[in-house]
Amino acid sequence: MSTSAGGKFQDHYSVLGVEPKSDSEVIHRAYSALAARFHPDNELTRDKARFAAVTLAYEVLSDPEARAVFDAIRRSPGHESAPQFGGTKFFDAIVSEAARRMVILCVLYDRRQQKPFTPSLAVRQLEVMLTVSLEEMNFTLWYLKQRGLVKADDTSSLLITVEGMDYLEKNLPSIDTILPFLKPAGRQQP
Repeated sequence: MSTSAGGKFQDHYSVLGVEPKSDSEVIHRAYSALAARFHPDNELTRDKARFAAVTLAYEVLSDPEARAVFDAIRRSPGHESAPQFGGTKFFDAIVSEAARRMVILCVLYDRRQQKPFTPSLAVRQLEVMLTVSLEEMNFTLWYLKQRGLVKADDTSSLLITVEGMDYLEKNLPSIDTILPFLKPAGRQQP
């Protein structure tokens, strides 16, 4: 129940990128996004091992009894350990993070260009358009705001700044970098 295919302890919350106090809706959204990204049928980002880990995590955390058992094991003294560096997962995450930043900048740039009188998007609207978890999006938005590439308006909706537009134009990503992060419903069809 709490072991991966390799027999090692798997922290299901970390695999899904959710907090232990997350409700079933947050867990389901995280699973849906990750399962779509790593599914063996996804030619761009398939990863059988990560798909299996995500599926196992969801199966355990979506079952209240299994989750209670997992939580008890996770809290036991034998499973608490010192923080560890993520290794290759860390470097994969950096590549994904850089792409997420570009996707959000592209979406907000396009919104400003297409709707100059209503250029902002709520985080919820971005969440509907993108294949990223809420945790990933919050981390990405923190960075973009700190750099002054994105800002929140008086309703907390997000807009790209002039600095964000300049940055995007100087570092224009390829469409192949952007498309895997856009849900089909979030793309305009040709």
